[in-house]
Amino acid sequence: MEKDRIVIGITQGDINGIGYEVILKTLADARMLESFVPVIYGSTKVAGFYRKQLDIQGLNLNTINSIEELNPKRINIINCTDEEIKVELGKSTNEAGKAAYAALERATDDLKKGFLDAIVTAPINKKNIQSKDFHFPGHTEYLEDKFGTGTPSLMLLINDVMRVAVVTGHIPVEKVSESLSVKLIAEKLVVFNNSLKQDFTIIGPRIAVLGLNPHAGDDGLIGNEENEIILPAMKEAESKGVICTGPYAADGFFGSGHFNKFDGILAMYHDQGLIPFKTISMESGVNYTAGLSVIRTSPAHGTAYDLAGQNVASEDSFRQAIYMACDIYQNREMNKEISKNPLKIENRNERAPRVE
Repeated sequence: MEKDRIVIGITQGDINGIGYEVILKTLADARMLESFVPVIYGSTKVAGFYRKQLDIQGLNLNTINSIEELNPKRINIINCTDEEIKVELGKSTNEAGKAAYAALERATDDLKKGFLDAIVTAPINKKNIQSKDFHFPGHTEYLEDKFGTGTPSLMLLINDVMRVAVVTGHIPVEKVSESLSVKLIAEKLVVFNNSLKQDFTIIGPRIAVLGLNPHAGDDGLIGNEENEIILPAMKEAESKGVICTGPYAADGFFGSGHFNKFDGILAMYHDQGLIPFKTISMESGVNYTAGLSVIRTSPAHGTAYDLAGQNVASEDSFRQAIYMACDIYQNREMNKEISKNPLKIENRNERAPRVE
């Protein structure tokens, strides 16, 4: 296949949720296929079930056995399991977990081999996917294990008004404080800064850092993490060229609209950043895993079992996830191009003698 368009792998996620609904609704718009070639990793029978269930007209899928058979003018789908799969709308089943993992493994293998330029993952159920092969809290940790670059990955949620990253991801709240360290926060700030530059083409990004405790600790009255961990981490990151300010009290920061003044926001834990984010854009936000050697995006919502099969789920977030994967790929390619032949800085002492 000629490389004139971006090739994006799409994993089916949990087959009993809204994954196939948002995938098929997105791809039913022919305009989507003008800039990328889609490859669904899943099941033709499950896709056919949802296409009929949702009465999606004019959507034809091209079944292929492997990525080498890709048709750049069609919506391709690869069967990732030989077993018969039963769809049970709105239910968490072990069968659905196995199917989600099989699709994820097949897609990431093709991504690692360079057949795909990016992947967009439909939501999984973090419990039913657990097995001896998948023992991660979610996609982020699984992908970091496969495509990590030596520094921690970063869960980054993006909408039209903010980019929110979290230091600690899918862990119990009681373990947040003990998980924070100067090293971890500083590393996350550096990864965040690099991603804003490379993936989003922001020159000199400004990052706001949130405190852990109410009122950002009130100078040690409510907690000492701000003074003992967060501020030293910020200073370390600043020594590496990161522009960051804070720590800010999270409630006042979001409530006052102060978030509009920054290119990125680093929250200390999952809900601290995601509650205000999803309040603003539950149906259009995108989850991006920064700090990997590959590109992965996903919609900012979950399996939404309560909406499965009703044809009421919005595909906006999934559509935006595809657009963002394409944009980040193009930004990375542009960054490679402009960095390919940097100007050599000539040493004064190495200059040729002046000829009189």
